[in-house]
Amino acid sequence: MFDLPVVKEKDRKIANKFRNFLLDDGYIMMQFSVYSRICKNNDDLQKHVNRLRINTPKNGNVRLIQVTEKQYNNMIMFAGTKEIEEDISVDNLLIF
Repeated sequence: MFDLPVVKEKDRKIANKFRNFLLDDGYIMMQFSVYSRICKNNDDLQKHVNRLRINTPKNGNVRLIQVTEKQYNNMIMFAGTKEIEEDISVDNLLIF
């Protein structure tokens, strides 16, 4: 999840670069400024935590929450629909 400054042109470029990094690194946008990514195991998680640490802009607010597969699948949606990329199962863990 992130909230980055976008008032100045320079800030918008930095925010857009970060967003593009997330998309290129396999994240999907769940909502504006809320992205998710499936990690196969703790080693994979640590790899992506390190990538985030390196690519996080200096200004703004960027947070990471780790949830298990069960917690993610128990998410309640009040409006909207899940994207196909959001389906988590053992069979498609390697797709991401």
